Amino acid sequence: MKHLFLRLLAVIMICICLLGICATSVSAAQDPGLPVLQGEIKARLPELFDAKGGEQKLLVGGTTFGVRLFIEGVQVVGVSKDPCPALSAGIQNKDRILSINGTVTQTVDDVIKAIEGSNGAPLTLVCRRGDKDLTITLTPTKDTDEKYRVGIWVRDHAAGIGTVTFVEPESGAFGGLGHGICDGDTGALIPLSRGAVMEAEINGVVRGEQGTPGELKGYLSSKKIGTLLINCEKGVFGILSPIPKCIKDCVEVGDKDCIHEGKATIRCALDDDTVGEYEIEISNIAEKSRGTKCFSIHVVDPKLLQKTGGIVQGMSGSPILQDGRLVGAVTHVLIGDPTRGYGIFIENMLSQVKNLAS
Repeated sequence: MKHLFLRLLAVIMICICLLGICATSVSAAQDPGLPVLQGEIKARLPELFDAKGGEQKLLVGGTTFGVRLFIEGVQVVGVSKDPCPALSAGIQNKDRILSINGTVTQTVDDVIKAIEGSNGAPLTLVCRRGDKDLTITLTPTKDTDEKYRVGIWVRDHAAGIGTVTFVEPESGAFGGLGHGICDGDTGALIPLSRGAVMEAEINGVVRGEQGTPGELKGYLSSKKIGTLLINCEKGVFGILSPIPKCIKDCVEVGDKDCIHEGKATIRCALDDDTVGEYEIEISNIAEKSRGTKCFSIHVVDPKLLQKTGGIVQGMSGSPILQDGRLVGAVTHVLIGDPTRGYGIFIENMLSQVKNLAS
């Protein structure tokens, strides 16, 4: 992904996910105030997102938010192609290093200290690959700077900006993005250990052009406004506290049977941080889709086109309304035409969080 703040990376294929992710070496120890994952709250999410005595109603989002999240272990995002200890031992991209010589690894610094402090002695790593834990032994070698290396690149932390899709009015439980947060180097869904929702400040827009997706430019403030509980294929979910004052319209949720081709609107916040509503056209509805590209969207609103050129990075999760109902969220933009992209059925987002959290 592109730069949304500091250094944000993009995953670009035929279409582009719209949340910027940055990888840094900021450690959990450097941020002791980051909220810890609360299992009991996560377990209640299915109940919070269920309809209570009739049609389900949710607050409509549209405001931007920031996320900071730490993974379980330390993620391998690159292995040297030149002969090196990691390559010889069979370490692969997407492996997560859980421990070295029996000591749990939570940060990049933990890995560096273990390798540089080995003095060339063999190290025993426990790595998670998919759903399996592997024990791998390798021996660091001295580099030209006289420090011990094994030939890998790792990260422990990611951050980015996206858009809130909906909020449950009583609890503050929310969903956003409409797709998962993926590693910018490996493309893999980032396994969430714990995460914080941060207040995001948007200070500019780079217009999208044919072949070059635009972006919302901004940064994360130091103010925490919630906890991130789930990062999954169809979005991120957690608790906002307090609910932002600009999120105030409560509407019925429309299932996929309610969606039809024709006019609809999206809500999003641009460089002035004010949530606006803009006209789009919906087409090519794939009624059986269980993924994140359930229907096509075409931005036709003159104001939005003038300001952004269409859909830009950071708008991922922008709620889609049709006939007074919340029916979906923006998920992708076509690289060749920023006025067009894809949306996810809102029921797909709700169904996955209910399944994962139960």
